[in-house]
Amino acid sequence: MNGFLIGITGPTGAGKSYVSEIFAKKGFAVIDADEIAREIMQPGSKYLQDAAKHFGNDIIKPDGTLDRKLLASRAFASKENTLLLNSISHPAIIERTLEIANDLFAHGERFILFDAPLLFESGSDKICKNIIAVCAPESVRLNRIMERDNLTIEQAKLRMSAQKSNDYYINQCDYVIMNNGTMDELINKAENIADRLIKEYECLKIHP
Repeated sequence: MNGFLIGITGPTGAGKSYVSEIFAKKGFAVIDADEIAREIMQPGSKYLQDAAKHFGNDIIKPDGTLDRKLLASRAFASKENTLLLNSISHPAIIERTLEIANDLFAHGERFILFDAPLLFESGSDKICKNIIAVCAPESVRLNRIMERDNLTIEQAKLRMSAQKSNDYYINQCDYVIMNNGTMDELINKAENIADRLIKEYECLKIHP
């Protein structure tokens, strides 16, 4: 790859999508793993059919589209089910991500941010130059998830329990953004890391 593919991840509700928007304003192209996941589950796709075999044909609506809420309720019901869904979708997401990244690099992009909630679980960390974690206190995340996805507290907690802790991300990632202050503080933290990554790439160009 003729450029940097930077992974960004973290527990749900931490503010990762907003940080991705900040990076986009700094000139980073953004690849959204959730968008790719929706793309590969389009009506009639092989991956949608595979998911239906394991989670029930009723996850496909009469119009052929995926009932995402029903699938999520079953996939997050146990760790085994979560792993099963991941085994269906993750290889396809990595393959499509590399296709998009290579096309962007070929058209002149040099900094690409790969926004992936399950970066490590999918093995996508192996295709990234650096990895950024966005974390936040659990109470803050819980309220955000309930409001964002219109979930009950039980549903939100179930979704959070399927993910790794803040400590895991802090220990595994090259950079950590703690979203535990004001919006201005979050913007400043994200911009500082974006600037550091840009400078690192510029140094590599001078001293390959």
